Amino acid sequence: MTQGLELRRLKWLAILGPIGFVAALEVVVWRLHPELLSWPGRFIMGALVVVALIFFYGAVFSVIRSMQERLERQNRELLALHKASLDIYGELSLEIILQKVVDQACQLLAARYGAISVVAADGSIRDFVTSGLTEEEREKIGAPPIGKGLLAVPLREGRSLRVADLSADPRAHGFPPHHPPMRSLLAVPILCRGPFRGNLYVSEKEDGETFSAADETTLGRFATQTAIAIDNAHLHAQLRTLVVAEERARLSREMHDGLAQLLAYVNTQAQAVREYLGRGRVEAATARLDELALAAREVYGDVREGILALRSAANLERPLVETLEEFAHRWQEETGVRVTATVDRAATVDGPTQLQVLRVVQEALTNVRKHSGAEEVELSVAAANGLVRIGVRDCGRGFEPAAAGAADGRARFGLEVMRERVESVGGRLRVESEPGRGTLVAVDVPSQDARHESGGGDR
Repeated sequence: MTQGLELRRLKWLAILGPIGFVAALEVVVWRLHPELLSWPGRFIMGALVVVALIFFYGAVFSVIRSMQERLERQNRELLALHKASLDIYGELSLEIILQKVVDQACQLLAARYGAISVVAADGSIRDFVTSGLTEEEREKIGAPPIGKGLLAVPLREGRSLRVADLSADPRAHGFPPHHPPMRSLLAVPILCRGPFRGNLYVSEKEDGETFSAADETTLGRFATQTAIAIDNAHLHAQLRTLVVAEERARLSREMHDGLAQLLAYVNTQAQAVREYLGRGRVEAATARLDELALAAREVYGDVREGILALRSAANLERPLVETLEEFAHRWQEETGVRVTATVDRAATVDGPTQLQVLRVVQEALTNVRKHSGAEEVELSVAAANGLVRIGVRDCGRGFEPAAAGAADGRARFGLEVMRERVESVGGRLRVESEPGRGTLVAVDVPSQDARHESGGGDR
């Protein structure tokens, strides 16, 4: 708005200024020096007007050039801030985001060196990244600064700092050995909503000039983006902890229900075995014992697969495809059933969705092992139209979903749990099967990009 007003004023000045100057000159000549109205005088007046216009338009173009440079700087700043925002919501690791922010700040402000320090509530350094230093130079300097001297101003006092000459400031404590020489400094606080705080600082402008108030304003905007990134990472960590806790509670309920059913079954069978042995019916007792052994093997397999799934889900930062591939490979080694995987590595989902998808895939593969009799299973992952589609297909015995649900309470319960898991993250579950023609368990869930565009997800 201000720049538009300046441009309008400059336009009218460029039009009216020369007209006013020539008119004033004519009035002065007509009243004070009529002799200049002759031909030689007109020539002198014209030359004077030309010289004046040259200086006038030179000043106008100087102002325009200054405005253009300011606009170009603002455009570069907006572009850098836009890139930082994309990185924040692209779910990169915090360290990568911090590195990109400090690199972009140094580039925009033409500074040789820069750094971001993130401090936890107990005063310990959580993250420290630098720009302009090689790995060897960074290692030689040693431990990161803990916020004494000048750096205590933005870190402890929460206000910005501009210093033209570090050596002349009485608050400076000097540099550690092997530290590159630095003269000028610009530091701004990083004000987070969470339990962290920090500072963002740059040093040594490449042109040798000191940092300006405009530089301070620009760096302050980068500090705001950094605070958002830190808070975002903290919330993600809390969310992952909550998701894992909820999943453990859900697993404990499922295991409790499963073990309760198993113990009831074992108790019934044990009483039957005792009764058969008391009557001398050894063959019937042996058959019941075989059934108990089969049930124990099934439970053992379920527990092994549950542990395998928990290990695979331990790191929700890993891409979905990598997690599913690792789980399928280990499941194949455990069961001997071959898994053929066809995956699209562009398929990405957020952490909570990934956990639920993994649990549904685990349940589908467990059903393959226990019921299908198949020797091979196909696992597919694809991304299309804002969805990630996961399929588990076998060519085993198959079943009639409606009939199985009505006749088998456990099968119905398993399908309901799978459907609840998928629907809890905004997805859809589809089960297709026919006797003798195998089974397909298909899951559609929103992709990570689709959640970002819709403003949903876990942010």
